[in-house]
Order: sequence, then structure tokens, then C-alpha cells
Amino acid sequence: MLNYLLFTLLLNHVVCQEKRPNFVVILTDDQDAVLGGMDPMKCVRRFIGNEGTTFTNSYVTSPICCPSRASLLTGLHVHNHMTWNNSLQGGCYSRTWKKLETRTFANALKESGYNTFYAGKYLNEYGTHGAGGPEQIPPGWTEWHGLVGNSVYYNYTISNDGVPTHATDLYLTDIIRDLSLNYIENQTELQPFLMMLAPPAPHQPFTPAPRHEGTFSNVTAVRHPNFNLAVTDKHWLITMPPSPLPDTLIPELDRVYRSRWESLLAVDEMVADVVEALDSNSLLSNTYLIYTSDNGYHIGQFSQVYDKRQPYESDIKVPLIMRGPTIPKNTTDNQPILNIDLAPTIMALAGLMPPESMDGRSIKFAMKNDLESTPKSSHPVERLDGNLEMERNMLVEYYGEGRDGTVDENCPWKYDSDNLAQCYPEYECKCQDARNNTFACLRHIAKRINFKYCSFADSKDFSEMYDLASDPYELTNIINQVLPSVKHWYKLILSQMLTCKGYRNCDNPLENPKVYG
Repeated sequence: MLNYLLFTLLLNHVVCQEKRPNFVVILTDDQDAVLGGMDPMKCVRRFIGNEGTTFTNSYVTSPICCPSRASLLTGLHVHNHMTWNNSLQGGCYSRTWKKLETRTFANALKESGYNTFYAGKYLNEYGTHGAGGPEQIPPGWTEWHGLVGNSVYYNYTISNDGVPTHATDLYLTDIIRDLSLNYIENQTELQPFLMMLAPPAPHQPFTPAPRHEGTFSNVTAVRHPNFNLAVTDKHWLITMPPSPLPDTLIPELDRVYRSRWESLLAVDEMVADVVEALDSNSLLSNTYLIYTSDNGYHIGQFSQVYDKRQPYESDIKVPLIMRGPTIPKNTTDNQPILNIDLAPTIMALAGLMPPESMDGRSIKFAMKNDLESTPKSSHPVERLDGNLEMERNMLVEYYGEGRDGTVDENCPWKYDSDNLAQCYPEYECKCQDARNNTFACLRHIAKRINFKYCSFADSKDFSEMYDLASDPYELTNIINQVLPSVKHWYKLILSQMLTCKGYRNCDNPLENPKVYG
């Protein structure tokens, strides 16, 4: 009996010594950080923001869903994971992607002993017939509830561990919430878990839950100085007619804006319920919660209608809020972060060594008194001595699409339907994309620097540059006002970053060699 008690005490000591944290990642769809996208999220701000750190300079590698989600999962830039756009032909859940799925942070955690759970939208083409159907379960997930196809709110199919299940009138965000709460109820402190929740909100068609319809009936779209502004110094797609948009279209922009907010309220409730469930099951204190989005969104900026796919702040800047056992409470952090940083950060917090082939780097957290609780790792999470700013050049890539069938025959440019995309009479025939809407940008942030440099792959080699410190709404393209040497420097860094591999090389492409693996 004495030997049994000694063995039990020894086992409990080992478990406590090796106790690893849990992770809950909430990934919304098209939620901006610039146009008030976080304003409706009272529960997220209360239960994650007030109890953790809000990052104010969080960006994505691409302003579109599938490439951005692929970057978040793998820690790789678009040119390295080769998911170029939302189509199967563009790499979205293609054979190329399936070869990379074993390199996601989820797969690394699962192989190290984590129980893993996914519910909601994955990659846009997942589960479709051309991509292999919903019977596939991506590697890395012990419990799988993946949405087939793109975001919708009703009339969808979910792959429940490879079994397709169709629902017509069940609100998807609420189903994701119910699945997550059931999962939490079955977790214990004996095995760490990763849970990733990917609701559809606030993606088009912006459908709120019935209980939230009309909540923001008096809200209108943000009228920043760049709202419905006609411009001549930007890429041709932005300047195409009509510019400005006619007054008759403005009420539609307001409707979209408030519908997006209303669709997010179910997500906000889900977060509150998840936090309560974690707390009730004595799991909250050892769990990291991460809230972010796959890309931003524009509604009326520079006389555009509503979409993403552009290099401006509304489209590439996203919310990022983190809470966890070693993260300071009620803190704002302005260090520049890309979504490729989340994969190595989660791995490091889990006590794993992120591979050097990842392009992202672990987020540096501000100092906290209880640093002794930091997970022991051969690749520890780096920490800042206070909340210091760090200089960084961040790469954003987008590869424009032209799609025949998305240019309405009633639009005057139907003759060029192979090179244009999403041109509809309800948008006043203003196209949302084009093949030469292909660009690469550097988002350069430092203590006294806040620049953006973009180069477009078109016949004019068009470029844009903005000083966001003095011009936060990107009203003035200063590309022809800066010194030629400055322009050359940015162009050189950008060209190197477009082929960079590994975080050492991608952070300092002119100094460090590429990392292959």
C-alpha cells in the first residue's frame, strides 16, 4: 500500500511538472480592425482583451481567405505554401496544399500528444467534389467538424469526422458553439488540447442570427476621409468608374456594415460561452485563447463597394487578442505581427521547437511577474523587456483573379470577362478583382517609421507608397515624392522577400541565406 501511494505521488509530480497548456483559437472570416470591426465584440474584449493583450499592429500575409488561412496554419508566406487564391486551380485545397498539411501547427501538436479539435470553415475548397469530397479528414485533427466550401450561415454541409451532414435551418455559428462546448465538457487536465473554431461571420451574405436582427438598425458605415473618395493616384482597378459611387448605392453599404456587426454578435456570445465552459471545467487558467481574423474588409473606401483583395489597411489589418497563463493582462502591444507568427508562437508555448523553415517568428510577449510558469522549451517564447516597439518589414502578397462568368453581360466591360472578376449591376458594375490586381507590399513599422510600399505586376509596373504616420487613411500616394534611393531600397527588399524562405531569411532577406526544409 505504501509503495502504491509513493508511486501515485511520483506520478502526480511528473504530471504537474510536465503540464502543458491548452489552446483555443477563434478565427473569424473577413473581420476588419480598421472600420470598427471589434466594436460589437463586448465579450471578446472583456474575457480575452481585459484578461490578456491586444495587439494593435496585426497583419495578414494576403487579403483573402484561403491564402491567409494557409499561412496561419503553416507559418509560411503565400509564395512558399503556393495557395495563391480561393480557387482549386489557385491552390486552395489542391494537391500541393495536401502535401503541406502535415506541416501545420495542429499536426505538430497532435503528434506531441495533444488532443485536437476543429469546427467551422477550413479552406474554401475543402470538401468540394473537385477537392476530393468531405470524407477527407485533414491530418492534425483528432475530432473534425469542417464546413464544406465557403462561409454560409444556413443550408450547409459539415464533415463530421469524414461523415457529411447537411443542415438547412440551423444557424452555423450556434452549431459551432454547441460542438465546442460539448468538446470542452469531455476534456480533462490529463491531456492538453487544441481547439480551433472558425465561424462564418462576418463574411458575405452577412446573415445575423434571428435574435440579433435589427440590433444595429441605426448604425451606418464608417465615414473616414477615404469613404467614397474618387482617386487618381492608385491602381487602375480602384480608379475605374463609377468614382465616386452614386448616392443610391450608399444605403446598401450601410446595410452591409450593420449586418456584419449583427452577424458577429453570435460569435461574441460563443466566446463568452467557451470561456465559461473552460472555467467551469477548471481549464481556463491553463488555456491560451487567441482571437483573430483571416483578413480585413473594405466598405466604400476609395469608391470601392464591399470586398477585400486590396493592399490598404482596411483589408490587411486584423484583430489579434491573446489571453493565457503567461500573457500580461489588460495590455496593449504595438509590435508588428503577421498571421504567420501564430503557428511558431503556439508551438513554442506548447514546449515544441518551431522549425526554422517556418517564415513566421514567435511573438515577443511583454514581461510578466510569473515568468516561472512559462512552458519549458528548447525554443522558448521570446519576451520583451517592457512593451517595446520592434522594426519589421512585413510582406503582403495578392495574386489577382479574372473569372469568366462573374462579369455580368449587362456591364460595359463584358468583353474582358477573362481578365476581370465580380462585376455586377448591383455594384454599379464596379469590378472587385482583375488579373493584374496582383501586388506585393512591404508594411514597414518601427519606432519612427510607419510606411507601406506596394508594387503591382502590370504593364506599367505601377507602385504606391504611403506614410501612415501622417496619412493614416492612405489618401496621398507619395511614390514620386520620395528620394530615388529610398524607392530603390524598398524595391530591393521587396524583391528579396518574394523569394524568402525561413524566418531568419524572411526577417532579414538581404543579410541571411535561405533556409530549406
